[in-house]
Amino acid sequence: MKILYAVQGTGNGHITRAAEIIPALERRGMVDVLVSGSQSDILLPKYPKYSYRGISFVFGKNGGIDLWNTLKINRKLHFLKEIKALPVKEYDLIINDFEPISAWAARLKGVPIISLSHQSALMQSGVPRPNHKDWLGSLLLRFYAPVREKVSFHFKSYGERMFTPIIRSKVRNAQAYKDKHITVYLPAYSDKKILKVLKHFPLHEWHLFSKHADRDYKYKKHVKVFTLDDDRFVESMAKSKSVLCGAGFETPAEALYLRKKLLVVPMKNQYEQHFNAAALMEMGVPVLPAFKKKHVYEIWKWLKSDERVRVAYEDVTQKAIDELILIYIEKFVPKASEELEIAFGSNTPAIS
Repeated sequence: MKILYAVQGTGNGHITRAAEIIPALERRGMVDVLVSGSQSDILLPKYPKYSYRGISFVFGKNGGIDLWNTLKINRKLHFLKEIKALPVKEYDLIINDFEPISAWAARLKGVPIISLSHQSALMQSGVPRPNHKDWLGSLLLRFYAPVREKVSFHFKSYGERMFTPIIRSKVRNAQAYKDKHITVYLPAYSDKKILKVLKHFPLHEWHLFSKHADRDYKYKKHVKVFTLDDDRFVESMAKSKSVLCGAGFETPAEALYLRKKLLVVPMKNQYEQHFNAAALMEMGVPVLPAFKKKHVYEIWKWLKSDERVRVAYEDVTQKAIDELILIYIEKFVPKASEELEIAFGSNTPAIS
């Protein structure tokens, strides 16, 4: 079976998950990789066959998406050309992690496609939702990368074909213990805005990982600022006392897996993160509406508390892939038994 695995490259979460998914997919077929978007700081373990501009979201410095620069870098005509150029008909199956070019190309050309993403979980019934409505955010979740069939990931399994997070091997193998520092990653805020808040906590040691710094430096005596480096970030998080981060998916999930006390700040104009914040809050994780001086008291209360959320995230990577292959067989392949034998060899599962 020939598979195209298409990954959204905006942010680091999709890429870190892809590092675990690609080897599991390669046990089931020949895999080519597509990446679109340009905001990731982490490299894939396998060089992509296709690298496209796609539709990227640019992180701002005030707690949200930089809408002006997002509009400026995205070109509608170029996007349509990329959709037309992608040879999706060369593949038996497209697997889509919230990636728009492959989603629209497969939809327009009638090629089998299945979503394997966190975003595909958010609009399903039973999933915790934010208190406010965001019509633009809802439209993006539904039509940015539209795929009918889906296998999803969330902090908890809220429904059918929904799995707990994929925790990458690097984090599973990290030596976790409780040191005295707090690891901070808030990519939508400038260093200046973050430090303006952290200066109120001089008795605590902070490791701030910055998307905006071009060198490491120290702020006063209690804050170490690091440029983004994945190995160093994982080590800091594994050894930290607590983690303060955005309400993305992968970093909070990894912090929970490592049994760290967690505080999250959802980005403005990023509806997905408000869904995540709603789910985390339901689990008992505290959520800040923004990272500003007026929230110093809430941060102080969190620092004083020793409450943390306990999870048990088993390795679900191959289970999720095999569930997806079963959907492909059931929905798209007439001779199911023959294709199952090809996909799974002697370990052919029964179709439920």
